Amino acid sequence: MRVFTAHTRLDRSPELVVESFRWGALLFGPLWFAWHRAWIPAALAAAAVILVSTLPGGAVRDVLLPALAVLFGLIGNDARRWSLTRRGYVLTDVVAARDEDAAMARYLALRPEQAVRLA
Repeated sequence: MRVFTAHTRLDRSPELVVESFRWGALLFGPLWFAWHRAWIPAALAAAAVILVSTLPGGAVRDVLLPALAVLFGLIGNDARRWSLTRRGYVLTDVVAARDEDAAMARYLALRPEQAVRLA
């Protein structure tokens, strides 16, 4: 079972965000944040990567770049939730299911009034 958080806004359909490590954020960093419309985390991640990349070569840079990538993977969905909150979404429920489709079905069974927004 995977755990999803459901975020809603009056004029939008619900957004589900899974609780897990994000490999896409680890591999693509700022691009992954931008893809998920987490603009501020994307800008901060890009600034961090650029800052660390400009450090003189050596052990510090060779350790910090992979550490940043792991950090992006760990906080990816938290940054996404934060960005949803900044855009006016409200955390409405937590749902456990095997995948996102099953989680959405379970969420809509709990909150049928949200189903109208999907149409």
